[in-house]
Amino acid sequence: MIRETLQELIRKACVDLNFEVAEITLEHPENLEHGDYSTNVALVLAKKLGKNPREVAEEIRSRILDTKYQILNTSIEKIVVAGPGFINFFLSPQYFLKETQEILKKKEKYGAGSKKKKVIVEYSSPNIAKSFGIGHLRSTIIGQAIYNLYKFLGYKSIGINYPGDWGTPHGKILYQLYKDLELRGKSLEDQKRMLQNLTVSSLEFFYVEFNKDAALDPSLEEEARNWFKKLEQGDKEARMIWGQTRAISLKEFDRIYDLLNVKIDNLIGESFFEDKMDQVVTDFKKKGLAQESQGALIVPFPNDVLPPAMLLKSDGTTTYFTRDLANMKYRISKWKPNSIVIETGVEQILHFQQVFLASKLIGYTKDEELVHVFHGLYRTKEGKFSTRKGQTIHLEDVLREAVDKAREIIEQSETARGLSEQEKTEVAKAVGIGGIKYNDLSQHPSGDILFEWDKILNLKGNSAPYLQYTYARCKSILRKANLGSLSFLRLRFTKFEKEETALLRLLYRFEEVVQEAAEKFSPNLVCNFIFDLAQRYNLFYNTNPVLKAETEEAKNFRLLLTASVAQVIKNGLSLLGIKTLERM
Repeated sequence: MIRETLQELIRKACVDLNFEVAEITLEHPENLEHGDYSTNVALVLAKKLGKNPREVAEEIRSRILDTKYQILNTSIEKIVVAGPGFINFFLSPQYFLKETQEILKKKEKYGAGSKKKKVIVEYSSPNIAKSFGIGHLRSTIIGQAIYNLYKFLGYKSIGINYPGDWGTPHGKILYQLYKDLELRGKSLEDQKRMLQNLTVSSLEFFYVEFNKDAALDPSLEEEARNWFKKLEQGDKEARMIWGQTRAISLKEFDRIYDLLNVKIDNLIGESFFEDKMDQVVTDFKKKGLAQESQGALIVPFPNDVLPPAMLLKSDGTTTYFTRDLANMKYRISKWKPNSIVIETGVEQILHFQQVFLASKLIGYTKDEELVHVFHGLYRTKEGKFSTRKGQTIHLEDVLREAVDKAREIIEQSETARGLSEQEKTEVAKAVGIGGIKYNDLSQHPSGDILFEWDKILNLKGNSAPYLQYTYARCKSILRKANLGSLSFLRLRFTKFEKEETALLRLLYRFEEVVQEAAEKFSPNLVCNFIFDLAQRYNLFYNTNPVLKAETEEAKNFRLLLTASVAQVIKNGLSLLGIKTLERM
């Protein structure tokens, strides 16, 4: 990247001048009149050296120019000392033109990296026997975007879906099914037949009914714990009923993932670690890291930096904490990753602080980077959605409504009149589902989201439909130009209009944005970038004719610019898991 090259130039100049500098930061000035990059390194050094910052800046600038590196002729137009001592770098027109050629040459690989590290990304992880609610959308698509970013940058990315298919909640469902379906006294085969036509919605109904009944009769909670204990002990009835509920749920989840264009490499549920948790308990006991408390087994943390976590409940059953420690041990042993990234809701912050610290104390993890990316909640005007009270908004219903609303918009659009019915259906699906996903991903993961249809399907604002429309506009222009490949264009065109310059001085930053989005686990940075790019392109389009440009050279340049913008928008949306449309 040009940023890294400039940082190295500055670093070498400082070394030559015997200036000791720990870190060199480069920023993009908000005002393009101040250059494409700016560094405050001279201001930082001046404090240490007791010198005037502008004098230090001039020394660094002069030293860089004296080196006569090729980049000074090919990529940098000028270097200016400004203000109290900022060093501003202006990239050359030749560099910008070369970058557009790079975009068209690399196509879907433009912006990609060649990192060789290994990262595990855990995401989605819905609960078995509960409908895929809209709340699960966040982890699914944020996690997929983070996975995509790392894979795009060259990491060996391992995606893991870790569904909640074990624990006391399953005891609740088992108890309610056994009671309401009158399974007592039936053979396993008969019980299986009675369960085979159940749906996830009906399983969720039984879960909600249990909580209603338990609110009136708290003793039912003990019944649920007993059923989960039977499950852990291998009871045949419990295992069969649980297996059926799990299979029904996974089948529905696959359908939802297909709708969302989500593909997760590995499905490893909590139940996978059933036979691995005893060893975890043994490990903590042997190292003296576990102690009894009121009949339970807990892990206290040094100096009480965190509240104690429970390894075993007083009835001897395991906990989510135990399973996640077994999970951590397994992942490190099997994949030996450099990093583990786990995406869940904000309510699990403390849990993962405990898991990460406990795994280091016991020695399961050592130098690996452990990251918990947490997301806020979807909210209605009334507050948080809740499964327990039967108020879950099912994701599939929301996606279906989004597609229907998108279809209504398409039917009213003049530009869609030439589309076939099948094309309209495909466009509606891409726009509707893309709108839902982008509305989420365009906001920082940690914040809460208020669901608003007008914002999701807005053709003029920061939305997927706006970006998809801009991409389709670019492709329409390129089709009309009928040039085939633009790779043959070798332009020496350096006289740019204001709107053209604004585009050129943004396009090359895509690679930086992708890297920053991955480092900060923030897909919204990609959204911000491609929205800014689309806005600048539409402003350019409205003020600068492309196909009817004043000269052939200007026309060819604008076609090159249009193709570059289209490719970068496509690459950005692809990282977000959102489809582009050739016609719209």
